[in-house]
Amino acid sequence: MNKQNDLFETISKEANEELPVMGEAVEAGQQFINDDYEDVSSLDYDPSDQAAFNRYYKLHPQVKQKPELREQNILLSVRHLKQFFFFGKGRNRQKLKAVSNVSFDLREGECLGIVGESGCGKTTTGRSIMRLYNITSGAIYYRGVRISAGNRWNKKEIKWAPIHAKERIEELRKLGTPEAEAQIRELEDKVSMVKPVQNAKIKQIKFDNDHVSQKLLNEIQMIFQDPIDSLDPRMTVEDIIQEGLQIQGFKNKAENHKKVVEMLETVGLVEEHSSRYPHEFSGGQRQRIGIARALIMNPKLLICDEPISALDVSIRAQVINLLNDLKNNLKLSIIFIAHDLSVVKYFCDSIVVMYFGKVVEKAPSDELFKNPMHPYTRSLLSAIPKPDPRYERKRQRITYNPAEAHNYENGDLPTLRELKKDHFVYCNEEEYQRYMEELKA
Repeated sequence: MNKQNDLFETISKEANEELPVMGEAVEAGQQFINDDYEDVSSLDYDPSDQAAFNRYYKLHPQVKQKPELREQNILLSVRHLKQFFFFGKGRNRQKLKAVSNVSFDLREGECLGIVGESGCGKTTTGRSIMRLYNITSGAIYYRGVRISAGNRWNKKEIKWAPIHAKERIEELRKLGTPEAEAQIRELEDKVSMVKPVQNAKIKQIKFDNDHVSQKLLNEIQMIFQDPIDSLDPRMTVEDIIQEGLQIQGFKNKAENHKKVVEMLETVGLVEEHSSRYPHEFSGGQRQRIGIARALIMNPKLLICDEPISALDVSIRAQVINLLNDLKNNLKLSIIFIAHDLSVVKYFCDSIVVMYFGKVVEKAPSDELFKNPMHPYTRSLLSAIPKPDPRYERKRQRITYNPAEAHNYENGDLPTLRELKKDHFVYCNEEEYQRYMEELKA
């Protein structure tokens, strides 16, 4: 009964929000988009001036925004991200929940690490942010602008809200009291608003996905995991690096070549390398080419998908030091996806731990290593080897078994809860109280 009440409280709250009116200012918005823009790429804008911000990024005025995120200096905000993949048709159709209800914020200049075992959804999260996938549900905001959203949750509300309401109404009718009749009328009014409210939101989601600012998306670039597969073997290094510039309409060959040379020198290569092919380079050099390809677009957010996993130890150190220098010199914000927790601790300001498509713990790097709370996080930390034979001889490996570590049979389901400032753990009420006692001890 409490769950039903919570459901309809949510519906009522959403219904009372100001709905996006998809007919208003469309004509003005179209004129806004078709205007001939001056070159403002080198000009600054005032984030508090909405009109200047829209003009700088060539934003359609109807696209949903949250200016409060810019005011809080939040560069990227991922809200309840879900990414499902479907296979087969009809009765044989199956669903794979690659990412389920992932939320986190990334501030400007911050480096966020995402760790977890293979198949936990780290790479899928990064690719979803890059819009390489159409997300199933949730929303992604960059600089306070919604750049991607899914409508699965809205469609489920349209389907299931009347069904749950009907079940609740039948229970109330059995009571036969005046209070029950009043609640029935209230439920019927709320349910009648669900479909128009959610249809308006679905329409707005489609509109936002179709009118994304390309200038905003250009500020997000990705370094892929395998430098061999991510580089076209038939293209020279110069063609690979400047491909993004050509797609964006920069056709001046002399200017493009100059930018390519600058990027090669930035990542530790030389101009002579621009005429060679990827197979002529070592693994570390190929990864540097991938970094140069991302940097030439002048990004503000760099998503590094396990950039060092395919490299040997010495080359790893070179690439990590290079990324660290670039982060400081270019003031980049970075999402660093990796398996090596020791590298993540050195390189990242905060860490997100993922397991089975969910965020199970999020905290600043030092705090996570000092006070790991979730059993899976403790299992990961126990697997970190150290170059000390005496420590290794005594090190005890912690094995994580969800069936033994958690008890959710009594209906007390887990959610992401804040134990202390910026330290979140996926736990239920019983586990939350236990973790709080451990922190106090």
